Amino acid sequence: MQKPPQPQDFALKETSPNIGAGAVTGDKLSCTYDLVEQMQYLYVRVVKAKDLPGKDVTGSCDPYVEVKLGNYKGVTKHFEKKSNPEWNQVFAFSKDRLQASILEVVVKDKDVVLDDFMGRIMFELNDIPKRVPPDSPLAPQWYRLEDRKGEKVKGELMLAVWMGTQADEAFPDAWHSDAATVGPDGVANIRSKVYISPKLWYVRVNVIEAQDLVPTDKGRYPEVFVKVVLGNQALRTKTSPSKSINPMWNEDLMFVVAEPFEELLILTVEDRVGPNKDEVLGKCMIPLHNLQRRLDHKPVNTRWFNLEKHVVVEGEKKEIKFASRIHLRVCLDGGYHVLDESTHYSSDLRPTAKQLWKRSIGILELGVISAQGLIPMKTKDGRGTTDAYCAAKYGQKWVRTRTIVDSFFPKWNEQYIWEVYDPCTVITIGVFDNGHIHGGAGGGKDARIGKVRIRLSTLETDRVYTHSYPLLALHSSGVKKAGEIQLAVRFTCISLINMLYLYSHPLLPKMHYIHPLSVIQLDSLRHQAMQIVSMRLSRAEPPLRKEVVEYMLDVDSHMWSMRRSKANFFRIMGVLSGLIAVGKWFDSICHWKNPLTTILIHILFIILVLYPELILPTVFLYLFLIGIWNFRWRPRHPPHMDTRLSHADAVHPDELDEEFDTFPTSRPSDVVRMRYDRLRSIAGRVQTVVGDLATQGERFQSLLSWRDPRASTLFVFFCLIAAIVLYVTPFQVLALLIGLYVLRHPRFRHKLPSVPLNFLRRLPARSDSMF
Repeated sequence: MQKPPQPQDFALKETSPNIGAGAVTGDKLSCTYDLVEQMQYLYVRVVKAKDLPGKDVTGSCDPYVEVKLGNYKGVTKHFEKKSNPEWNQVFAFSKDRLQASILEVVVKDKDVVLDDFMGRIMFELNDIPKRVPPDSPLAPQWYRLEDRKGEKVKGELMLAVWMGTQADEAFPDAWHSDAATVGPDGVANIRSKVYISPKLWYVRVNVIEAQDLVPTDKGRYPEVFVKVVLGNQALRTKTSPSKSINPMWNEDLMFVVAEPFEELLILTVEDRVGPNKDEVLGKCMIPLHNLQRRLDHKPVNTRWFNLEKHVVVEGEKKEIKFASRIHLRVCLDGGYHVLDESTHYSSDLRPTAKQLWKRSIGILELGVISAQGLIPMKTKDGRGTTDAYCAAKYGQKWVRTRTIVDSFFPKWNEQYIWEVYDPCTVITIGVFDNGHIHGGAGGGKDARIGKVRIRLSTLETDRVYTHSYPLLALHSSGVKKAGEIQLAVRFTCISLINMLYLYSHPLLPKMHYIHPLSVIQLDSLRHQAMQIVSMRLSRAEPPLRKEVVEYMLDVDSHMWSMRRSKANFFRIMGVLSGLIAVGKWFDSICHWKNPLTTILIHILFIILVLYPELILPTVFLYLFLIGIWNFRWRPRHPPHMDTRLSHADAVHPDELDEEFDTFPTSRPSDVVRMRYDRLRSIAGRVQTVVGDLATQGERFQSLLSWRDPRASTLFVFFCLIAAIVLYVTPFQVLALLIGLYVLRHPRFRHKLPSVPLNFLRRLPARSDSMF
């Protein structure tokens, strides 16, 4: 079932940016930073000053440096009463916006009323040297300050001035002329940065038993359970079936924890003394760094832990130590991969323990070139504006480009690299509007603009893909295009044999198959892992904020959506469409719609019956020929978000409103009632289909169950006769007769159902025993 192409505006477009990849040039950038367009910058590194003259009555000065180029001016921080200050700050001026031929570096003394001029250094832009990595950094030099007449004055300034590109190592931490309007407090929030996700472990707590518990009420059988708390995660065992002071459980509880281990594992043994009333019988705390690390399925050693109890005596909390203890098997499970993203879009499948990692099979390079036609995301000074940056996530490494201030056509031209351990993984790239530039403490959020996913297994190795991806976002008002992002991607394979060998391996580490976790457990643990990752990255400097991490990790992908349900239904129909097409084709053969084709099928069938050893070779040869035929029309571009496949182009507004509703719902009761009734009607249809499938299955079961004695008698005698006939008749003759009967001419057919089908439909099912 071929879907019609989606609108051209939402489609992927191949581009031809002016990048170094594939070009034969003398520039070193072509081989080191070749997936992005070159951007020329003038760099000024202000290192330090010495022997600055005193300007105030105390003979001291409060110096700072201004770097001026045309209308752009960068300023260092100032020092109080210091004549030998050290700044070590870098300023980068984009060559595209240079409006002057003279660079002026001015040293000033901070004053209450008017800052005093102390001296300056002037540079002709034509005289500034060019430097391209991997050249060593330019060594700073001392320059004598001059007054406004060009005469030497007291004081020297150490500077390095050079022309370079964005490949320069000074680029990420430099002050940029593009962001001249950003105040000193917001500069940290606009820089590019690389982040590493915290290393996540599963903690397995096997609660075995407890001994010598001391309940307050000795006259009743205790109903004891164990509650385990780790950070903001809390789980509890079932109530012990052995209602005694020596209860047993033998239950596994799983938690997620990140290195470095900051939390304690807290276990409390509690007795259910009444409805919603629990009494603590004992408590123990276990530091995580003392736990054994397990790499395989072999069980770790068990340990007994003493339980402590706190009682309040005369208003003071006292600790009582007694002989109660608990038997546990606790370990850090390093053989699992801790899922922190949706399993459909995983970027990493390695186990936690580094000892179990295989060697990398390749390298992924991403060039974030630019974006076009971004929509205004906020209002500033009465006009729409967007401060866009790009974030990308693959494996444990997250990257964030610098923020381009106030531009709907930002140019980043930043290149990043990742090691690849499995080709069946996905890189996610998101574009966001920076809401923390002006001051950064306004409590605003970084608004999402759009997202792109690229699956590595769909890329040819060593080929540079340059495409403009539409940034599509689903809103409560429908699907909207928020602009386009231009990317360059290259997947380089180190060892083709190792990569092909991986296709025979399980997707996840072997512990997921030897000791599998339940779907509910995995979903809960994934949610906890997401929370931990977003919290840790939001504490970095500059922070990768919670809303960014959650959007990149698809935190809400499990929520109910009528649109997504329809899309998945039609995906199933698309998969089954091939079988349906084969069924229709075979039906046309049986009904002699094309006599020549039917005669050829008869000949092929007779050959296969007479020479059955040709059946499997014929099938595989047919599949081989289909594959070779389809190679001509293989996809030449990476797949992208499809609005038609997602059913986002013609979705009902109420269904979208339901999809964007909070959980629990925040809509009025009449809207919720209408949606509930709609869900009931859909569920009713599903229920009918499931019931029909169950009925057909039960009819097959009743063939030999004697629920209908006459039908079972007929079937049993038929089986006896069939056994005798099949014993004396060669299989090839039987197959030939059945095949010729199925392919018989329409003149020998009638429209009534066949005898076996009539017999099956008459068999009883258990549906008549249901309410």
